Amino acid sequence: RCVSEAAAARHADPRVQRVVALYETLAPADLPALRGVYADDARFKDPFNQVQGVAAIARIFSHMFRSLDNPRFQVLDIVADGDALFLTWDFTFRTRGAGAAAMAIHGGSHIRFNDDGQVRSHRDYWDAAEELYEKLPVLGTLMRWLKKRAGG
Repeated sequence: RCVSEAAAARHADPRVQRVVALYETLAPADLPALRGVYADDARFKDPFNQVQGVAAIARIFSHMFRSLDNPRFQVLDIVADGDALFLTWDFTFRTRGAGAAAMAIHGGSHIRFNDDGQVRSHRDYWDAAEELYEKLPVLGTLMRWLKKRAGG
């Protein structure tokens, strides 16, 4: 796809290109490809999950595809040095059910590669309160009120 080719072309490291292309084109049929990109014992952490093993990581993404409509990552920035990679991204999707809405989360991923060029650790950073909870109808009102009361 054009987006992933453009993002991957921004960096010469084939490990980085592989990760960026995987995420920008990720679809349910691609989940077995995680095994080639991630080490078997890779660790993954985000605001809602902390797992180890490529099978557990694949289950997180499988759940994402079952729970959301049209989830997509767009990589915005790539910073790589040695075995470390940091990406900023936008994650867009549509919620399901009554009150379904288009949503976007801005975040970053800190990734480390092993000696074989596979991802050995992946940690996502994003503010669940600002990026998700404040956008939900009932909870969002409460979160915005709490933020205002706290001086934020």
